[in-house]
Amino acid sequence: MNMAYHYGDKTMIPKRFLSALLLIVFAVLSMCADAQDKPSEYRLGDGDNIRISVFENPNLTLETRISESGMITFPLIKTAKIGGMTIAAAEKTIATALNDGGFIRQAQVSILVLKNLGNQVSVLGFVGKPGRFPLETFNTRLSEMVAMAGGVALGGADVAIVTGMRDGKPFRKQINIAGMFLDKKLEDDLVVAGGDVIYIDRQPVFYIYGEVQRPGSFRIERNMTVRQALVQGGGVTARGTERGLVVHRRDADGKLKDTSVNLNDPVQPDDVLEVGESLF
Repeated sequence: MNMAYHYGDKTMIPKRFLSALLLIVFAVLSMCADAQDKPSEYRLGDGDNIRISVFENPNLTLETRISESGMITFPLIKTAKIGGMTIAAAEKTIATALNDGGFIRQAQVSILVLKNLGNQVSVLGFVGKPGRFPLETFNTRLSEMVAMAGGVALGGADVAIVTGMRDGKPFRKQINIAGMFLDKKLEDDLVVAGGDVIYIDRQPVFYIYGEVQRPGSFRIERNMTVRQALVQGGGVTARGTERGLVVHRRDADGKLKDTSVNLNDPVQPDDVLEVGESLF
C-alpha cells in the first residue's frame, strides 16, 4: 500500500511516520553524544573486587579481590597478574592460562567489577576534605569528585586543575568550576580516571593601598574590573584621585612593573593598586 498522499505537486507524509523519523534522529544524536563523552577504557586496579565466571563452568565462578601487587588466585591456574589490564585483556589472560594448562579448551571468561576500589583520585588544595577517593563508578565526573571532597573551601578558587594520563599520554586541563554551571559549559565536567589529581588553588586576590578607605587584600570576583576593585577598597578618600591610580602588575618574569590600565580593564591575580593623592 502506498502510504504517501498527494496534493497537487507536493507529497504529504503521515504524522505517525514523521514522528517515528524524529525519534530515530534523536536516538542517533543521543548515541553520538554518548560516544563523545565515553571515558577511556577502564583498567583493573589494586583493591578492585571482581567476579570471574567461565562459560559452562559454574563451579569456577569466583568473587575475589585484586591484591596490591595486581595478582589474583584462581582455581586450576593458581595465580594470575591482571592489575593494570583492561577487562578484555584480563579475561584473555585467564582464558589463555586455562587453555595452556590443558584445563579448558577455548575457555570463555567474563569479569564483572563489583567494587571499583583500586582506582582512586586525589583531590588536593582548598577543598573541605583533601584526600584520595575511590572511583565507585566508571563515569564519575569532576563535580562529583569535588563534592566528595567536601566542595571548594573558603578561600578556594573557582578553577580546578586536573592532571593524569589519557591513552598513555600525560593529561592536564584547567577547568572553571563555576563556569560549568553559570556559563552552561557542562561539557567541561569531564569524566575522571584512576590516578587523576584534582587541585584547587587559593582564590586569586588583589591588593590596594594609598588614598582608599579600606586598604588591604581582597578576593577577585568573576569578571571584576579595576573600577570594581576600587569600590571593594571603599573608594578613594577625599584627598585621593582615580587619576592617580597606578597598577603594579607582574610581567612574564614575575617582576612587578607599573602598568597603565583603564578603569574598565579586568583585575589580574596579585595586582597591586596604588591610589595617589590629588595635587589640588
